Amino acid sequence: MYKLLKKSGKVRRGEFTTPHGIIQTPVFMNVGTQGVIKGAVSSMDLKEINCQVELSNTYHLHLRPTDKVVRQMGGLHKFMNWDRPILTDSGGFQVFSLAAMRKIKEEGVYFNSHIDGKKIFMGPEESMQIQSNLGSTIAMAFDECIPNPSTKEYVVDSVARTTRWLERCKIEMDRLNSLPGTVNNKQMLFGINQGGTDADIRIEHAKTITKMNLDGYAIGGLAVGESHEDMYRIIDAVVPHLPQDKPIYLMGVGYPSNILEAVSRGVDFFDCVLPARNGRHGHVFTSDGKINIMNAKFELDAAPIDEGCQCPACKHYTRAYIRHLFKAKEMLAMRLCVLHNLYFYNKLMEDIRSAIDNDCFEEFKAEKLAKWNENA
Repeated sequence: MYKLLKKSGKVRRGEFTTPHGIIQTPVFMNVGTQGVIKGAVSSMDLKEINCQVELSNTYHLHLRPTDKVVRQMGGLHKFMNWDRPILTDSGGFQVFSLAAMRKIKEEGVYFNSHIDGKKIFMGPEESMQIQSNLGSTIAMAFDECIPNPSTKEYVVDSVARTTRWLERCKIEMDRLNSLPGTVNNKQMLFGINQGGTDADIRIEHAKTITKMNLDGYAIGGLAVGESHEDMYRIIDAVVPHLPQDKPIYLMGVGYPSNILEAVSRGVDFFDCVLPARNGRHGHVFTSDGKINIMNAKFELDAAPIDEGCQCPACKHYTRAYIRHLFKAKEMLAMRLCVLHNLYFYNKLMEDIRSAIDNDCFEEFKAEKLAKWNENA
């Protein structure tokens, strides 16, 4: 259940009650594709850096260790030792990212595994069954994330199929949640709005899926190559046509500036691999903008990554030391920078919520963007 605590213009501050706890929104979900954050970050670390929601991927966990193994181990929460909410992506993004290794049919998608080439089939029912075995808090509907640009004819056909798939997902999830022995029989379902960069198609699709009364709604198929201007234009068009009493999730976004812009347009949920991926390569976010810790100017820098930051890296180590770890190819370098970046994102969301609570979000946003742009 989504409870709107405060609204200022389009900006929303809420609480989303789930079977695994209350999520304070706006929120950034920390991406652990295979049930773990890349960079040697544990579920205990996630608690220390104030992660509210962990996100894992249906397709990847289906391949290994397999969803059946996870189910036998008591579900993903127990398997990875995490008692807070988990959202599982449906595998729909792999329809986009593995375009050279799949065929889309009405019944679903035929893949070749990116690991060993083995043939895999995943449709709406299979995606729901896998996510039910994982026992995640929130399951995402199976959809097609279309490439940009695509022809209007392709977009229309794809969106219609995504709608039919969503109907099948809802029926199958209701069935699975009614079965005895289901890992999480209160599993929630989020639908996904698609339509590329065509605002009219997006709006019609939003109106259609709103009628299904789902637990939440996502805007998918953005941050896949279109301009930031196009992304913001689509968010502006779609959000008013999604239920205002349900959480709204912008999938795969993004940079801190993107998050601020999307919050100002009414978005509640975010996720992106970017902070962890950047951290593994020594690119770290600070209150003054992003820096590359491997630059020579940090060789003798005794300051933390970001002054005033309370993450485990900044509390205990210097830029000079972390740079040395990267140069020496030590794993601790990646771990510390991933921890820092995820803490930075989680703290940014906490500060956003506080700014909304205190009626100063627009000032907060303007100040942050000005500083980041100045040091870009």
